[in-house]
Amino acid sequence: MELSMTISLLLFLCFIFFICKLFLQKRNQCCYLVGYECYRAPDDMKLDTETCGKLVLRNKNLGLNEYKFLLQAMVNAGIGEETYGPRSVINGTEDTPKLSDSLSEIDDIVFGTLDKLFANTGVSPSEIDILVVTISMISSVPSLPARIINRYKMREDVKVFNLSGMGCSGSVIGVDLVHHLFRTYMNSFAVVVSSESLNPNWYCGKERSMMLPNILFRLGGCSLLLTNKSSMKRKALMKLKLSVRFHGGSSDEAYESCTRIEDSQGYCGFFLTKTLPKAAAKAVAMNLRVLVPKTLPLRELFRYAIASFLYSRNNHKGKAPTLNMKSGFQHFCVHPGGRAVIDGMGRSLGLNEYDLEPTRMALHRFGNTSAAGIWYVLSYMEAKKRLKKGDRVLMISLGAGFKCNNCVWEVMKDAMDDVNVWEDCINRYPMKFTANTKFLEKYSWIHESDPELSKKFEKIENRFES
Repeated sequence: MELSMTISLLLFLCFIFFICKLFLQKRNQCCYLVGYECYRAPDDMKLDTETCGKLVLRNKNLGLNEYKFLLQAMVNAGIGEETYGPRSVINGTEDTPKLSDSLSEIDDIVFGTLDKLFANTGVSPSEIDILVVTISMISSVPSLPARIINRYKMREDVKVFNLSGMGCSGSVIGVDLVHHLFRTYMNSFAVVVSSESLNPNWYCGKERSMMLPNILFRLGGCSLLLTNKSSMKRKALMKLKLSVRFHGGSSDEAYESCTRIEDSQGYCGFFLTKTLPKAAAKAVAMNLRVLVPKTLPLRELFRYAIASFLYSRNNHKGKAPTLNMKSGFQHFCVHPGGRAVIDGMGRSLGLNEYDLEPTRMALHRFGNTSAAGIWYVLSYMEAKKRLKKGDRVLMISLGAGFKCNNCVWEVMKDAMDDVNVWEDCINRYPMKFTANTKFLEKYSWIHESDPELSKKFEKIENRFES
């Protein structure tokens, strides 16, 4: 009898232990965003019409045909007058970049955002357990994470991860990595730093497909503070609900759609192929195939299944059924990679102009800031007081390889209204029209020599005036 009671008691205690272990594991798998900071460069690094014009005209490899192409691309890119460029471009030394200038550029971004992050959150650098750095297109010895550790005198046992070449998906990949690490490292703080090194990677040749990144990419970066400490739950801005990653690099077409190469003259730059939109569309579709069943409500999945069945029974006549992504998300942080990227993502996700406004305005004000871009979008939402407790935010980013990565956040508080980098300009946004007509005014002599181009620009000017 006593033996039976003893065995029963041991089984009961084992059951309680197992339940407690599951509870603790589940609790430590949480990933909270405590704070984030985006980088805003000094005003003397702005690439306005005057500066961009000088930059183009001093490139002796370009002629009238290249001027026409660049003018049309600049006007239609959706980028405004206040984006920031690397110091070498401002100073006119983009064809002879120096390592010291490149490291100085990264130091300004990384240390500038981290200083603010630690000050605003009240977390000391000595409390950081995990450091993830996702900065592409630059390599240094000691490494970039080592520069951070030395600057802030972080602990000797900090876990360091240096991810290079991740491109525009870098910050989401960093968040996903931290989320997985939190399953092993309990009660931890993690910092994710993301940026892109533009100083040594400005293209000085004349290949059209390689000139586009010069028009789109601009200086920027961000730093994030994440934790799985339950004591920080009330201070957290958002909670990570899910992250999904897709990598289509096994396909040669996708792999070669965006690469860094040398042109026929030996100038290095990014080569964008015509298959890039196809690779991006496939990556997004494959990613959503995993994301949608886990995030959208059953009623929406059931509605879509019935509509798809009826559509197929009707021999695919009429409009194809689409998923209502807004049934699962209230906000969308789409990667501000360019106007074409934003338009394509809007169509794929079924978004309207209100949904895409933060992304378009982030592109207009700051340009394509690579991996940090989606955080400028989130900052716009916060500055406009769009975010409410319980709202779900879908962050979706694209990157060379070809990759599509996203993460789903839940807003933890109503008081998300920090204007962050939008402090000096948020009252001017949104803008109804983002075409940069100042280029037309200043460089009208370029398109006046081409009647067809003049007609296109005349339509743009008429739209702007109306």
